[in-house]
Amino acid sequence: MDTPPIEDLSFEDALKELERIVGRLESGDATLDESIALYERGDRLRARCAERLDAAQARIEAIRLDSEGRPAGTRPFAAA
Repeated sequence: MDTPPIEDLSFEDALKELERIVGRLESGDATLDESIALYERGDRLRARCAERLDAAQARIEAIRLDSEGRPAGTRPFAAA
């Protein structure tokens, strides 16, 4: 099976592939060597998805309100 480079995958495609890998690992059908390779790729896919989510979160802006409740500008989104 030809797998595209992880850095070329969209978030959605990376997540779908990660879900397929998890399913394959959970099935127990893969050999030990295949399982190790799947786990390694899955870990890289997980990191890529987290990276993409972090980048999206950084782009989100929260609206600041003035003392009367009117929009007064924006500030970077800060996750709790």
